[in-house]
Amino acid sequence: MTDHNEKAALLRELHRPGDPLILPNVWDAGSAAIVEQAGFPALATASAAIAAMLGYPDHEGAPVDEMFAAASRVIRAATVPVTVDAEAGYGLPAAELVERLAGIGAVGCNLEDTDHETGELVPAARQADYIAAVRAAATAAGTDLVINARADTFITRSPEPVRGAIERGRLYLEAGADCVYPIMASAEDDIAALTKGIPGPVNANAISVTPGRLAELGVARISYGPMPYLHALDALKSFVTGLREGDSSEGS
Repeated sequence: MTDHNEKAALLRELHRPGDPLILPNVWDAGSAAIVEQAGFPALATASAAIAAMLGYPDHEGAPVDEMFAAASRVIRAATVPVTVDAEAGYGLPAAELVERLAGIGAVGCNLEDTDHETGELVPAARQADYIAAVRAAATAAGTDLVINARADTFITRSPEPVRGAIERGRLYLEAGADCVYPIMASAEDDIAALTKGIPGPVNANAISVTPGRLAELGVARISYGPMPYLHALDALKSFVTGLREGDSSEGS
């Protein structure tokens, strides 16, 4: 599959409530190849993992050019659709963000509604306007884009995170988002309320709820964020620790 818009259409179609798209997030060409070879039909990058790999903090702490360069290597290594964690858009105008995503072959993106300078939520109407501008820019350019709109009410400790995420989710879907991502919602009752209250596909994390149970709750997409990257680091740590201990025992 080579056509950009065909890949975007496939990615969108894979968001099925009750039969969710599972995305073990990747960070480089090697991890992309492993996840694709395992049979996953689409890939997603994780900004936290890529930023850490590059030696920067998450939350737009890494230079935008380096983040896009890393994402481009993932896409180059893959034959399946790839959606890119574009954080909060890096302050880019909508048309430039769309152009840069299309330029590396990304057919989807995450967009966060946290202002990383203040740590506060962007006003919902303003975020909806940005999503609408991204959608309009993609349409004008003839390049389809699957927008996964994050609603960060749980990580910003909003007083009513479920209600806030539902309100934001409805606005974001009306603005042109394809999926709503109330990141870090972990209680089953909360997730059930979100899938019921948001009139479109919902993305959840597999934190304390199994993928099977998330499917039963009506989730359409499951993300793992930096967890695969951290598992890889744990495996490396175990390997090199064993080497070190082996060296010590051999030299004693």
